[in-house]
Order: sequence, then structure tokens, then C-alpha cells
Amino acid sequence: MSLADLPPFLFAVAVLIAVHEWGHYRMARACGVKVLRFSIGFGHVLWRRIGRDGTEFTLSALPLGGYVRMLDERDGPVPVQQRDQAFGQRPLRQRAAIVAAGPAANWLLAIALFAVVARLGSEVPKALLGTPAAGSLAERAGLQAGDWVRAVSPDGQQWQDVESLPALSAAVIRAQALGEGLVLNVTDAKGHGPRSVKLDIERLAGRAPDAGLLAEIGLNPLQEPLISRVTPGGAGARAGLEAGDRVLSIDGRTVRDAGQLRDAIRGARDGEQPRPMAWRIERGGQVMELDVVPRLVRESGATFARLEVFIGSAPERVLISRGFVDGLWAGAVQSWDMAATTLRLLGRILVGEASLKNLSGPLAIADYAGQSARAGITPFLDFLARISMSLVVLNLLPLPMLDGGHLMYHLFEGLSGRPVPEWWQRQLQRAGALILMLMMALALSNDLVARFAG
Repeated sequence: MSLADLPPFLFAVAVLIAVHEWGHYRMARACGVKVLRFSIGFGHVLWRRIGRDGTEFTLSALPLGGYVRMLDERDGPVPVQQRDQAFGQRPLRQRAAIVAAGPAANWLLAIALFAVVARLGSEVPKALLGTPAAGSLAERAGLQAGDWVRAVSPDGQQWQDVESLPALSAAVIRAQALGEGLVLNVTDAKGHGPRSVKLDIERLAGRAPDAGLLAEIGLNPLQEPLISRVTPGGAGARAGLEAGDRVLSIDGRTVRDAGQLRDAIRGARDGEQPRPMAWRIERGGQVMELDVVPRLVRESGATFARLEVFIGSAPERVLISRGFVDGLWAGAVQSWDMAATTLRLLGRILVGEASLKNLSGPLAIADYAGQSARAGITPFLDFLARISMSLVVLNLLPLPMLDGGHLMYHLFEGLSGRPVPEWWQRQLQRAGALILMLMMALALSNDLVARFAG
């Protein structure tokens, strides 16, 4: 995390916490419970204001949290004339509603943000695939340069449309995290010749989500075989290559995309000697032939050929936008799918079927906050929506320190007709605090390992 990532990260945290606590506050007031303090942050109070209903609103020095303190007999004596405004005196259904209102507010925020993102629209890379990485799952599945992924399915029966390359990547990562297979419905770049391709993602179940995993999957965006830049004095420059050249063939073999071109260059050697190549290129509407000789380099114990040129073009992009109603529906569906996927992934982590490295901590979140903020308002709103949904799932976990734990208390009371004994509440509170501390330590450890490994 850099200092530039800190402002968007703190802004995101403040917004999500404020919305969460506002949910608790509004439901408490609707149920007739007196709220003593509404605080964003902990520690030294930087700003305070007393509301018309007597609630003290505060902004404190440590912004990584917040709370709503209600009138409650468990926190101290309650004046007789205010007993009817105490939290503990409200019916069970109202107490449960007050607890659930925080996560509900974050869920509604996520739906609204996803809807805004869908309405604003964004230009994203089209789901056109380039040459798969050698030996990858994509290559073994028979995917080729120019394939256009139109839909995905876990079983080949229920299909979900794929609108963009990021959507395809999300589906692939989801399938890997959940240990599911993935069937791709693909056509050629013009939408002709549909066929189904099985990607054996389930073989990688339990693997950590890192660069090595993505390379083994092998899905690459389609890029044109263009020379975008030539290093002066390099092997490409000596061969006469220029920026803007489009490579048509090498040694008589048609070159379809940038990935295939890179592979051809890297493999242009005979033992410890560079192998000359016969290139056919297009420059300014003219077709030319060049004899190209690479330079051999040795890195990390491997020898390969290099031309000292930059290859490829920006992937083809598509504008995705929806109307207001469609956006709201898409936001609701996306938030539900995200919550369900996160819960299933947590379950797999608990039983050892998914890597603990799937847990991210504050450093990774801050990195994402900074990257999305630099990318523009639409990516940042999408980031906010996703973190808001993560907060929903986290808060609904049945741990006593969280809203989900309190809801479990209320469920017990509803089924048994009596509250959870105080002794049990204290023990469960300690156990919940320990579990949360371990989760936070693990997430932070994953952040640090990823940072130093990178």
C-alpha cells in the first residue's frame, strides 16, 4: 500500500461504516429505542454534534470502525421514565431487526452501487482470446486465438452470458475457488461456428490465487500481431522493423495474434545460436519481406531469443451499459451471487478444500482502493459495492462479536423462550474475539507475503 492509496481507502471505509451504523441507528429510532451515540471511528473525538433526538454524533481519530450505542440495561442503570426506550425492553422481533439493519443497509448500498455502475456503463475488453499459454488448461481444452467466449456454465446446462473479458476472468476464478468445472460456449471472432469447450478448472481446486495459477489456466486476451515500439540499436531495429508493422507470417506460417508472435520469437534458436526468420509484414498498406535475426539472452537459467521490440495492441473493447430498472435487477443478482460465492468459499476454506490465501486483509484492500480510484469513478464505485458486500458477509458470520452472533442469540431466545445465559455470552464473546483476531492475523499475513513475494 502506498500513501496515494490511503485517501481512497479511508474514504471507502468511512462511507461503508457510516452506512452500516446508519442502518442500526435508523431501525433503532423506528423501533422507539433511544440512541445515545452514533460514532464513526474510535478513540479521541475530533468532532461532535447533538441531534434533535438527543443522539450524540461523533467523528473519532481512528476511522477503522464505528458503533451505535443504545440505551440498554446491560451497559448501566436505565432511568425508570426511559425504560420503554431501552433496547432490552423491545420485543424480540424489533431487537433482531435493529441488529440486522446494519448488514441490510450495506446490502442495499451494494445493489445501488452496482446499479449505478451498470447505468454509467464502461468500456471493457471483449472476451476475445489470444493464443493460450503452452501447456495450459486453455491449450489442452482446444481454445485458439480468435475464440470469442459468449457464455459459461458449470455443467453445460445452465448458461450465463459473458459480456466482457473481466466477466470471464471472474467466472474462471470463481470456478477455481469453488472447485467446479467450467464449460465455455465459444464462437469465432465474427460470432460464427459455436461450440462448447470444457475447461478443467476443478483440477486446480485448492490452489492459491496467484500469478502461477493464472498462467496455468492460460486465458490471454486477443492482441493483434503489431510491432508497437522498436528499441533503437536492438535486434529488431537492425532487421529493419518499425513501429506500426503488422506481422503476417513467419517462415511461411500465418501469425494470428501477439501471443503466437511472442512464442515464435522466443523459440527462434538452434541450440546456442539464434535462428534467422523470414518475416512477411504489412507497413502502410505495403507488404514487405524481412530477414530477422534475434539476439539470444539468458535469464533465470533459461536461454531464449529476443528482438527488443514491444508487441501487441490494446484489446478490442466493448461498451456495457444498462437502463435504470435493468441495472437494479443486475445489481441485486450480482450482489446475491457474490454473497453466495463468498459463503461457499469460506466453507471450503474451513474444511481445507480451498487455500487460506484467498483471505485478503487491509493492505490488499487499500491497494485495490487506490487502483480503482486511479482507474476512474466507475471502477471505484464497483470496488465500493464489492467491499460493501464483503462487509455484509463478514458481519453475518455467527460470531458473537459480530451482528451474525447477536442474531444467533436472538434465534436461541426465539426458539427457547429465554435469552442466552450471561455466562455463556461471556465465554462465546471471548471465543469470537479470538477467532476474529486469528482471521485478521491470517489476512494480514497473506497481504505481507504477497507484497514481499511480488
